[in-house]
Amino acid sequence: MRTVVIDGPGRIRVDTRPDPTLTGPDGVIVAVSAAGICGSDLHFYDGDYPLAEPVALGHEAVGTVVEAGPQVRSVTVGDQVLVSSVAGCGGCEGCATGDPAMCRLGPQIFGSGALGGAQADLLAVPAADFQVLRVPGGITTEQALLLTDNLATGWAAARRADIPFGGTVAVIGLGAVGLCAVRSAFLHGAATVFAVDRVEGRLRRAAGCGATPVDSPAAETVLAATGGRGADAVIDAVGTDASITDALTAVRPGGTVSVVGVHDLRPFPLPALACLLRSITLRLTIAPVQRTWAELIPLLRSGRLEVDGIFTTALPLDEAAKGYAIAGSRSGDDVKVLLTP
Repeated sequence: MRTVVIDGPGRIRVDTRPDPTLTGPDGVIVAVSAAGICGSDLHFYDGDYPLAEPVALGHEAVGTVVEAGPQVRSVTVGDQVLVSSVAGCGGCEGCATGDPAMCRLGPQIFGSGALGGAQADLLAVPAADFQVLRVPGGITTEQALLLTDNLATGWAAARRADIPFGGTVAVIGLGAVGLCAVRSAFLHGAATVFAVDRVEGRLRRAAGCGATPVDSPAAETVLAATGGRGADAVIDAVGTDASITDALTAVRPGGTVSVVGVHDLRPFPLPALACLLRSITLRLTIAPVQRTWAELIPLLRSGRLEVDGIFTTALPLDEAAKGYAIAGSRSGDDVKVLLTP
């Protein structure tokens, strides 16, 4: 099969590898029909994470079950499915909460070395009854792909931000996760959402969703707009030292900063005393993907939640290098790339 691999910063290629086999009697093999390039994939592309060997990339996949183990009950061969980007064992008390981060064995992420990459012809999925969901009627391929990661992450970021009804929220970073977080913040009760980025095109996209565009860094503008008090909640969808510091500065005393942006491997110099004196709540999480499906799918099907315009480019799998160059440009015209094996 073909699979997208990276063997150094900016070095993307499509490799040929043996077809995967079932991971066990509870696993499935999915023939991937669509895969997304995520902002967190760019940490490998930008060289933020060291590579001991080539890594098969990708953790967002939609496709068709072509083989299923005898213990799989929720899907069968021929079903169109979406695959959670974050995997758990599926059998422990942590996984029973629907949050693979709570897995007793620890969460695993496709396309990070431990599991295969989703940007491929085929993907082996363990514990399929936990990881895989049959694509519901009325859900498009793009919506299904966003349910595997970005939308679930943006939704979780808003839920964990303690947004008061009628409150003020700032969302830092307007990639796919940030744009999903903007829309989620409104559904969680925000009256005002400041959408923060340096890229004009992304600011315009957020303004089209009803947000107030703010050039990054945001703290000075947010403080001025709130009479010096700060936002009730700040969602950081970037995860750099600069963005986290901006978030902690822009939030009001007693407010919450919800970080879902993926940080690098260096420690963050937390201003702990200032946070303590201002009674700041700081939350960081990967998405509880499976837990979000019961809430997000009805909202998508009803039209209450719209995710149009987040995927901006579609390319065949063989043009993955071009797709990564587009995603890595972080331009206003290009937000998210879809690859079709």
